[in-house]
Amino acid sequence: MKRLLFALFCLLSLTARASEPVATTADATESENFNPGEMILHHIGDSHEWHWFSTDNDHYTTYLPIIAFRPGQGVAVFSSRHLAEGEVHEGLKLEHEHLVSTDGAKVYDFSITKNVATLMIASALLLVVFMTVARGYAKRGTAAPRGVQSFFEPIIVFIRDEVAKKSIGPKYERYLPYLLTVFFFIWFSNLLGLLPGSSNLTGNISVTMTLAVITLLITLFSSNKNYWAHIFATPGVPKLLLPIMIPVELIGIVVKPFSLMVRLFANITAGHIVTLSFISLIFIFRNVGVAPVSLAFGLFINMLELLVAILQAYIFTLLTAMYIGGAVEDHHDADYQMGGGDGATPAQVH
Repeated sequence: MKRLLFALFCLLSLTARASEPVATTADATESENFNPGEMILHHIGDSHEWHWFSTDNDHYTTYLPIIAFRPGQGVAVFSSRHLAEGEVHEGLKLEHEHLVSTDGAKVYDFSITKNVATLMIASALLLVVFMTVARGYAKRGTAAPRGVQSFFEPIIVFIRDEVAKKSIGPKYERYLPYLLTVFFFIWFSNLLGLLPGSSNLTGNISVTMTLAVITLLITLFSSNKNYWAHIFATPGVPKLLLPIMIPVELIGIVVKPFSLMVRLFANITAGHIVTLSFISLIFIFRNVGVAPVSLAFGLFINMLELLVAILQAYIFTLLTAMYIGGAVEDHHDADYQMGGGDGATPAQVH
C-alpha cells in the first residue's frame, strides 16, 4: 500500500513544471489591477490543473487528465495541458473550469480534477495509516501500542466510547466503522487542505453533500418502527396537531443531513477565505508596512484552522451518531442511558 501511495504522488507530479512566456506589458498591467475576489475564488475552487507556485518566468503546474464522454463521439482522454490558456483540443475547451464542446454537444466530464486527486490521496493515506495500525494490533495483540498505533488508538477509543456508545447505544458496533471512516476522512482532508498549494476538498459542496447523503441513507435504512412512530404519531402531541407536526418531522429528516453538509462546507471554506483575504491586503494596499500585520493575522487564522480541522470532523461524526442513534433507539435503551435515555452508565452496563 505504501508503494501505491508513492506511485500516486509520482503520477500527480509527472508534469509539475511548465515554462511560460516572459511577462509582457499587458501582463504587468493586469497584475497591477489585482482582484482579490477572483484570486480567492480561484484558490478555493476546483480546477483541471494543479498549480503549485510561480516564479518570474515559470509556472510549476501539474496538468491533470481530462476524461470526457460525448454521445456519438465516444471518450476523449488527454492532458489538461492541451486546454491551458483557453486552447481548444479535440473539440473541447474549458470555460471557467467547466468542460464544454465547441459544437455545443453535451459533455460528461469524468476528469481527475484537483479535488478528485486530493480525494484519492486522502483515501490512500487512510488505507496506509489504518492498515499499519491493524498490523500493529495483529502483531502485538493487547500489549502496549507503539508508533503510529499509539497515536491513533486514543482517538479511536474516544470515538468508540464517547461518540458511538453514548449516542447510538447497544447497537453501536454495527456503525462504528462508518463513524471512524467519516471522522478520519474529514480530518485528513481538512489537514491536507491547509498545506500550501493544496486542494479545498471539504470546502467543496459536492463532497460534503455526498457524506451527508450517506448519513441520511444509513439513518433511514437503519430506522425501526419506534423511529417512524415518533414522526407520524409524536408522543404527547394532541391528534389535532398531528397534521402540522407530521410535515415538520418529515422536513426535519432532510434538514438534519442538510445542516451537516452546509456546516462542514461553510466552516472550511470560510477559514480559507479569511486567510486569503488577509494575504490580499498586502497587494491591495501595496505597502510593505501592511505585510507583517497581514501575515501575522493570516498565520493566526491558519493555526486556528488546525483546531477547526479536527473540531469539524468531530461535530460531523457526533451529529451523525446522534441521528443514527435516534433511528435505532428502542424503548429499553433508555434503561442504559444510551440513545438519549437516563439510567446506568455504559460502564455499568458492561
